[in-house]
Amino acid sequence: MQLFEVLTKKDKKDFLELPLSIYKNDDQWIRPLDKDIESVFNPQQNKFFRNGKAIRWLLKDDAGKLIGRVAAFINEKSSRKEEQPTGGMGFFECIDDQSAANMLFDSCKAWLKQNGMEAMDGPINFGERDRWWGLITEGFTSPLYCMNYNPPYYQKLFENYGFEVFFNQYCFTIAVNARPQEKFYERFDKFSKDTDYSAMHIRKNQLEKFASDFATVYNKAWARHFGNKQMTKEQAFSIFKKMKPIMDEDLAWFVYYKNEPIAVWFNIPDINSIVKKLNGKFGLLNKLKFLWLKKN
Repeated sequence: MQLFEVLTKKDKKDFLELPLSIYKNDDQWIRPLDKDIESVFNPQQNKFFRNGKAIRWLLKDDAGKLIGRVAAFINEKSSRKEEQPTGGMGFFECIDDQSAANMLFDSCKAWLKQNGMEAMDGPINFGERDRWWGLITEGFTSPLYCMNYNPPYYQKLFENYGFEVFFNQYCFTIAVNARPQEKFYERFDKFSKDTDYSAMHIRKNQLEKFASDFATVYNKAWARHFGNKQMTKEQAFSIFKKMKPIMDEDLAWFVYYKNEPIAVWFNIPDINSIVKKLNGKFGLLNKLKFLWLKKN
């Protein structure tokens, strides 16, 4: 087997297209947009390069066929806060072959060690946790936009190498027309009678106000949890502006107590049902196709 670093334009193309062979018989997989993957490894687009660096590899078998890929990265700012300096690995794709997987994992391990890391976390993203994070071990259904997806055998490849569970993350679904649990109606009856409470939908023409309210609720609810940090109003506004093209005003609720924001229920239509029809591309024609599909 031959392992080599992703450097050329062709290497980058191969890195993006290798998953096509891994998932060719998997109807649940949705090919991510090439631009979303490449932006992770572009220093001009990924702010994590300000305090870190990344590297990518491809793996070929003895016949010269591509059989795997992986990336490793460090964030000096956050890794030094851990009990052990910890680097990351991700964007792992591989055939069902432990020796091939081990070679990819070993390359990450060696590079991280060279850069002063003592532990390896993965599969994760070289960026925020809202994208490309974690390994699926149950519920192999079509992924949401920018979410990881993997074959069931990946768990075996990771565990055989020595990876252990750091934390479990659970995701739940509910049918749009399903009736919520009775406790929701009971609480609504209770709080709707108190005029100090109010609720409203988001409004796209007031994004700055709602972004500020979102940051307030987020910081009080989540910022002190492990691995999270304070969100500024500017950061929230930037996120809201990016979501604006697909935002549905009727799907996002903000709740207030005496006009102070206390709760948010934010739903975004999943665009992966459209993305799967674009074959990873997002040029001008694909953008027009996206807009047409979104309206229909």
